[in-house]
Amino acid sequence: METLLLAAAIFAVILGLAGILLPLLPGTPLVFAGLWLLAWLDDFSRVSVTTVVVLAAMAVLAWLVDYIAAALGVRRSGASGLAVLGAALGVVIGLAGGLVGVIVGPIAGAVIGEWLARRNHVQAARAGLAAGLGFLLAIAAKIGIAFTMLGIFLVAWLA
Repeated sequence: METLLLAAAIFAVILGLAGILLPLLPGTPLVFAGLWLLAWLDDFSRVSVTTVVVLAAMAVLAWLVDYIAAALGVRRSGASGLAVLGAALGVVIGLAGGLVGVIVGPIAGAVIGEWLARRNHVQAARAGLAAGLGFLLAIAAKIGIAFTMLGIFLVAWLA
């Protein structure tokens, strides 16, 4: 049974790393679940509960990055509050549309929100571009957080 759980933990980490890029998989929560299971299988003797709590906080941070990155990108571009709201709603609605929805949702939401607020096509396009860049930065941040989680876990495991 322990071998099966070990395989499940490793599979969860690998699947979680893939999930950072694939929107239907909860990337960093799966990475965390796999790391937690590995620590638990070892009775937290190599990786302490404190370390696992730090990893959990990092997983929550990575999860939040998805929801705030597009909105912050739009806000920094000087877009209206409706564009920021549109980008945030676009992320949530886009989750139902898979990979295309997650990419297009915040962009479309920002464009629609900005157009409704100012009726300016150029500014609406700028808001959409900012939402798209926010999405790309979110992926980069999540990759960084996930690999930092792995590094912390490995240092604790090997120490």
